[in-house]
Amino acid sequence: MSGITGIIKPDLHTLPTIRERMTFLYVERCLINRQDSAVTITDKRGTAYVPAASLGVLMLGPGTNISHRAVELLGDAGSTVVWVGEYGVRYYAHGRPLTRSSRLIVKQAELVSNTRKRLAVARAMYQMRFPGEDVSGFTMQQLRGREGARIRSLYRKLSKEYNVPWKGREYNPTDFTDATPINQALSAANVCLYGIVHSVIVALGCSPALGFVHDGHERSFVYDVSDLYKAELTIPIAFEVASNPPEDIGSVTRQKIRDSFYDGKIMERCAYDIRFLLLGDTVYEEENSLDFETMFLWDESHPAVAFGVSYGKRLEVQLQAEEVGNGVLIGESDGRHYS
Repeated sequence: MSGITGIIKPDLHTLPTIRERMTFLYVERCLINRQDSAVTITDKRGTAYVPAASLGVLMLGPGTNISHRAVELLGDAGSTVVWVGEYGVRYYAHGRPLTRSSRLIVKQAELVSNTRKRLAVARAMYQMRFPGEDVSGFTMQQLRGREGARIRSLYRKLSKEYNVPWKGREYNPTDFTDATPINQALSAANVCLYGIVHSVIVALGCSPALGFVHDGHERSFVYDVSDLYKAELTIPIAFEVASNPPEDIGSVTRQKIRDSFYDGKIMERCAYDIRFLLLGDTVYEEENSLDFETMFLWDESHPAVAFGVSYGKRLEVQLQAEEVGNGVLIGESDGRHYS
């Protein structure tokens, strides 16, 4: 099998950007393989061909088998591959970034490591949810209280609008069915949103773990960004589904979420919002410079020094000069000391 020739690995600059891709595709009980630049999805109904570069997220549900070649293709295409358990309650893996630059993750680390800067980003996140309000003087406790009141008010409003009883957000993370229909629908909807946001974060080269509002979890930043969109996207859809609960709430909810994200604008918006939060007003200037394949070496006294230079030779010459100055020279030819 080692003699199999494959498609040449694509240049990242030739791949569709995250904003141009299909949001997500959920599959289960099928076999996934690769043919040229497409993944093949086969079940008892036949085989479907999906261009790998068109996928933002491929969610693999129960009963799914995928080949090494398919994973290789998806990884090279920058698509996020997610293994999910029953009803999508687990999230396991992601692909490589769509950028070779580390600029965004370095900026993210800088902002999250400074209390003042971290608070500024957190305020900017809440500001997106409260248009027209000035939250610049709010503490984190005040912001959380304000957000909690907003979401509770939204739940009450949608409960009345869709005639769905609401007693609070209660669910069992390990048992999807151990919850009311509305809580099942909310869980299914949020899993889809988390997958999409996670794929955008990874595609941009950011860290899913370095959150500004959430903390201490490997997907803290995913939850931060997802919270920007729940009130207008996943929560209303969940109440709509729960108003007339189908037999398979998870499947129907995923379909409605996928339909609502069909135009791809959520991915474009998410990519823009992440850049804006991390880069601020320079987002327009930086947007087209993030994909440059550049590498430098860190230096404590300079912004950066060139990569690919043999600094060892320079150091060797410098050391030899110092030794000559001290009256000692190590001969390179025979290792003997001259004085």
